[in-house]
Amino acid sequence: MENITTVKVSVLGIAGVIGSIIANALGGWDMALRVLVSFMAADYITGLIVAGVFKRSQKTESGGLESKTGFTGLCKKGMILGIVFIAAQLDLLSGTEMIRDAVIIGYIVNEAVSIIENAGLMGVPIPPAIVKAVELLKNKEGADND
Repeated sequence: MENITTVKVSVLGIAGVIGSIIANALGGWDMALRVLVSFMAADYITGLIVAGVFKRSQKTESGGLESKTGFTGLCKKGMILGIVFIAAQLDLLSGTEMIRDAVIIGYIVNEAVSIIENAGLMGVPIPPAIVKAVELLKNKEGADND
């Protein structure tokens, strides 16, 4: 039993060190990063529910779960954190905190829109004000990409 406790403490210690290195590289484990990671997790989970339970995913032909699609989603979330890392490094270079915060806020909005879309696919009634706001954000995003 003592061996298990030692292994557990070692594993948790290593995970803590790795986590703190990653958080530091991303500019610190502040409120903005916590909200972004929380929204990313909520978006991924609601996406799994839409595909696995409701079979209404717009990312697969069948509407159901596909491991490749799930892995692709995780890769995209990892890339978002990679871009936050780049923004944090640019802030260090420029001596500001604006770049990272702007990037994180942009991704928080994107994740929030995706969560609301997933809720709609589940049949959850969405208040009209939120539907209009999502449509505006989508239209603006489309105009920016053209």
